[in-house]
Amino acid sequence: SKRQRLTMWIKIIALLCFEAAAQIVYTITEESSPGTNVGNLAKDLHLDVNELEARGFQISGPNTRYFEVNVKTGVLLVKDRIDREELCSRNVKCSLEVEAIVSSPLNLYRFEVTILDVNDNAPSFRIPEVVLNVSELAFPGEKFALPNAFDADVGSYSVKSYKLSQNEHFTLDVQNVGEPTMSAEMALHKTLDREKQAVIKLTLTATDGGKPPKSGTLYITVNVQDVNDNIPEFDKPLYKATVVENTPRGASVISVHARDLDEGLNGEIQYSFINQDNDNDVDKFAINPITGEITVNGELDHEKHSAVEIRVQVKDKGQNPRASHCKVLIEITDVNDNPPEITVTSLANMVREDAPLDTMVGLLTVKDYDADKNGIVQVRVLDSVPFKIKNTYKNHYSLVVDGTLDRERASQYNLTIMATDEGLPPLSSTSVITVHVSDVNDNAPRFTDPVINIFVKENGPVGAVIYSMSADDPDVDENAKVTFQVINNNKHNVIGSVINVNSETGDIISLQSFNYEELKTFHFKVQATDSGVPPLSSNVTVNVFILDENDNNPTILAPYSEHGSVNSENIPYSAEAGYFVAKIRAVDNAWLLYSLEQTNTDVDLFKVHEYTGEIRTTRRVIEDNSTSFILTVLVRDNGLPPLSSTATIYVHVLESPPKLAPETKRIIRADSGLKLSSVTIYLIIALSATTFVFLVTIFVLAIVRCHAYCTQPGSCCPCCVSKKNVPEGGATAAGDGIGFHLYLRLNFSHSLLQPKAPNSDWRYSASLRAGGVISVHMEESSVMQGAQGVLVQNWPTASSAADGEGGEVSPPMGAGVDSNSWHFRYGPGGPGAPPQHLKPGEVPPEAFIIPGSPAIISIRQNQGGEDDKSDFITFGKKEEAKKKKKKKKEKKDKKDKGKDDGDE
Repeated sequence: SKRQRLTMWIKIIALLCFEAAAQIVYTITEESSPGTNVGNLAKDLHLDVNELEARGFQISGPNTRYFEVNVKTGVLLVKDRIDREELCSRNVKCSLEVEAIVSSPLNLYRFEVTILDVNDNAPSFRIPEVVLNVSELAFPGEKFALPNAFDADVGSYSVKSYKLSQNEHFTLDVQNVGEPTMSAEMALHKTLDREKQAVIKLTLTATDGGKPPKSGTLYITVNVQDVNDNIPEFDKPLYKATVVENTPRGASVISVHARDLDEGLNGEIQYSFINQDNDNDVDKFAINPITGEITVNGELDHEKHSAVEIRVQVKDKGQNPRASHCKVLIEITDVNDNPPEITVTSLANMVREDAPLDTMVGLLTVKDYDADKNGIVQVRVLDSVPFKIKNTYKNHYSLVVDGTLDRERASQYNLTIMATDEGLPPLSSTSVITVHVSDVNDNAPRFTDPVINIFVKENGPVGAVIYSMSADDPDVDENAKVTFQVINNNKHNVIGSVINVNSETGDIISLQSFNYEELKTFHFKVQATDSGVPPLSSNVTVNVFILDENDNNPTILAPYSEHGSVNSENIPYSAEAGYFVAKIRAVDNAWLLYSLEQTNTDVDLFKVHEYTGEIRTTRRVIEDNSTSFILTVLVRDNGLPPLSSTATIYVHVLESPPKLAPETKRIIRADSGLKLSSVTIYLIIALSATTFVFLVTIFVLAIVRCHAYCTQPGSCCPCCVSKKNVPEGGATAAGDGIGFHLYLRLNFSHSLLQPKAPNSDWRYSASLRAGGVISVHMEESSVMQGAQGVLVQNWPTASSAADGEGGEVSPPMGAGVDSNSWHFRYGPGGPGAPPQHLKPGEVPPEAFIIPGSPAIISIRQNQGGEDDKSDFITFGKKEEAKKKKKKKKEKKDKKDKGKDDGDE
């Protein structure tokens, strides 16, 4: 009726308005010719028409065959023929979901195109003619089923009415209330009389709602038969049943039942399907003709057909059988038998490692053909990866960034996408997507070590590669291309004149041949910079150490090194074994060994100490020896290969000791051009002042000690002290006498690097190589040790020769006055012994420190025992002899002491 149609149109319009509010919906009639304008898609999506072509604006998805977009105008056009009946069958609503994709940035737009039906199909019957056998005894009101007309169109264009040709016996009954389709039945209106009319020809016309309407016809032949006046009847006209899809063949669905009041064959009935439309869905079921049980006869699929309508006929077996029919509606329920299907519709080739959160990487479509919960799908990314799935619209999803990307840790990700429905049990499917991560310059070059130490031998070739630096940059391509440069060249560009750094390879190249004696070490900084934008860099400190090579001969010091001078020494004829002749001094950055190269007479009369360079006699000079000797001393270092120098000394044997006169080699000639520099004058003044202070301190100390001793009960105060007043055993342990032994020795701040000399108590310091001439008394052997990095050297001692034999000692050239200091050591024994507790009035050792002096003086208090016969100056309390028998021994000791002093 018009009211029903108006209500239906109102519902359709309301539905369209609701959907339009949700998204863009276009409407077009089916069978529109290609090129038909659907709508201005660019305008509705708010896109710039001028950028459509550059951004690759196009239609994507499964319906690309039907539509296309004009990238010049942004208008959506029909691309191919659209047949609504082919796409949507008999569904009332027919709409296509269309996708449009645009890049830079990547985006996806979805919209719907509703396909409106046109009346392009006329109603038709699947069979052209039907034959009905009707008994003449049929009662008015008896109905006869007629085939349904089929119209592919829907809505108002479907079958709307049936019309039976004019006749006096039959009328048409159309049924459309509460049933899926409109059906027509022919009812007997007037009793038949076979004798009047045995065959009746009728025409059934089906008409649709088009304007103008279209129609189809069915020819009906009615054969009037006689007898059998009762028809079978079903218990109810409509049966309903439910069956699960995938039910196996033979399973029972429902049973129908009818009865016939006639007897015999006229009362025996059988059941059958009325499939006049040749519907394939009906063939999926079977009916038992005797019992009326309906069973499954084929594969049921809810996704294809959710319900099947079957018309069942019951007929008796009379000579003129009579029949009736009923409807059976079978609903096919869903089973979760379809896993979700994942389709990747778009995927970015690369994603930057600094991409922010929610950056879109790809687009997915997931479909599940099951119904209800069986078709509800949950999509996620397996494993712990910085990506996630977001639902964008219905069954459309996007893959976005969900964490921090780091190409150096992972340059690509193989993402496993899993889609799982909510069925019981749930079904799932997976798809693997590979996402590549592009590099960003986020890593600075890294050196292996924070400091590079390079050891280079001196005298190396110019232009040699002394070291090859490398820096690791985990980035790739230009971001990992590293160049090197020196960054801390000073204003004089000293480093630039010594080395060069290859910016590409990192090779450090020497620009000069290094000399250890001139340059021992230097350092600089190198910066490694990559080629990224912006570039990143890091620094490293490079220390270069020059390794020494044996390229310098030992240097023999004065007086035996003076060019053109005659180096001669005199010894008395009465010289005993061990008589000191001379001492050769040499310097080198190595441990030196001394040896006699050759002599012109007895080779066993003289010997040179291997380490100190002292030349002494090996035995007493006898009469048959020569009176002059030429000694050649070879000074050799321990290098590889060793280098050496020689010094020649002429030794003369005299009958009597020579008069005290300065030697020619000790004289500084006025015409020699040697002048005292200001530094030398300062050294002499400083040394004189230091000596004066030292003597004053000794004098004050003696007075203080005597005064402190005189304050003790029963003690005497000696004012004059001499060696003969000192008791033989020195001071007693109970304070009966105090002996001060002052001895002078040169102290050194560094340890020996080679085997020790015979006696290491007395040593020169290598820093004492400058200054004036100082006469000191030292123990027999003395050893010099240089500063750190300079090996030990031996120097002559003054204690080995008497003052009359040239016993003065000249400190080596080059020493500084502030290289050592004077120190007093107070306590028993020699250096290193534990300190003694001070008595009242005693002065602590710290009071005897004289800064600025180049030597160390130790004060030592003997605690008993005999004198050590060393060159000590002794002060003490005069003490009476305790035993007379010791006097004789004391005189003998004094006599021996005097002899020793004469030898010196």
